[in-house]
Amino acid sequence: MSKSKYLVIGSIVTAALSGGFFISGVSNQQVEATAVKEGYTPKPIIPVKGDVPTIGNGTTVYCNGKKVTLKDPAISKEKALQQLKCHIEKNALAFNKSLQNVKVSQVEYDLYNDFVYQYGIPAWNGSSMLRNLKQGKYVQACDSLLKWKYVARRDCSVRSNNCYGVWTRQLERHTKCMGAQ
Repeated sequence: MSKSKYLVIGSIVTAALSGGFFISGVSNQQVEATAVKEGYTPKPIIPVKGDVPTIGNGTTVYCNGKKVTLKDPAISKEKALQQLKCHIEKNALAFNKSLQNVKVSQVEYDLYNDFVYQYGIPAWNGSSMLRNLKQGKYVQACDSLLKWKYVARRDCSVRSNNCYGVWTRQLERHTKCMGAQ
């Protein structure tokens, strides 16, 4: 892979001065892609048995820190997108810090950041994906995505468990990840 295909998460000032690549923030394309994957629900729901309430594009916690409850009022698509972007931007600081001095392509950055939106920073920080990336094991990092197929102890790769969308999303991430290798 050519050097120009990689982004190195680290000092933005150094990268800018050296003419290198850096990630300056959450792209609108990533927010829109995550919104499509999450779908839109104006009213709070429990998306999968055993999960927490979500609203909009999978928001579980509003920008003000309040958790979504099933009693919350409906929100518009525009408000849902604002909540999604806010959540992803809040995660980006910790996500970028976790990848400091790790080479990743934009494709990898976006798909792992999408994973963080779905599963959270604590899950990411303890994942074999991150460990493998830090060791330069990119294919193994991609393969580690496939370990994340459970919701409430149900294997979502089994259609009858009523959470198959979780699995298909991981398969899509894995395919994109392997395509970046």
